[in-house]
Amino acid sequence: MRIITGKYKGRKLTAIGKVEAELYLRPTSAQVRESLFNILINGSLGDVVSSARVLDLFAGTGALGIEAVSRGADCACLIDAGQFASKLIQKNINILGKPNNICFDRLDACALPRNSGLPYGLVFLDPPYGKNLAPKALTSALNQGWIAANGILICEENCKVPVPLGFEFIQTRKYGETVITVMRAEHHPDREMPQYFCL
Repeated sequence: MRIITGKYKGRKLTAIGKVEAELYLRPTSAQVRESLFNILINGSLGDVVSSARVLDLFAGTGALGIEAVSRGADCACLIDAGQFASKLIQKNINILGKPNNICFDRLDACALPRNSGLPYGLVFLDPPYGKNLAPKALTSALNQGWIAANGILICEENCKVPVPLGFEFIQTRKYGETVITVMRAEHHPDREMPQYFCL
């Protein structure tokens, strides 16, 4: 797995082993990453990557957040609670030379603490497929101040994600079994977000 373009173009990230794959670590494929960043840089939203503060929830290997920084994002915070994911992310940050604008926090994306820093304007959400973790993570991130008003959120699942209260639907794209839902945060932390389930 390599970074596609930008500052870290061609940099080879740590490979996923069999054990990690069995633990639901599923890196976004190069094809999907390329298509996704085309939407975020050249699509109807304009360029929402350059100078963005990026939050990568269920980061896995950290490839999406790292790709965003490679393409001009100001910084990326990579979050994952898994033991294997934590090791992979730290290895990948080391591969890049430990840049000070990419950080990792071992946190549960579904039970985030209050964000003590600035909120993030571009959020990637890539939970294990079919486990219904996206609603909890969205609620947690929004209510704890991690998502900026009008922030763009990208949710990767194996089904179309109904847009929760507090978010505005932008578009959905399907790549094989991967479905990307693009939303915009309206940022109303006092609203309760309903749960939804993938069928």
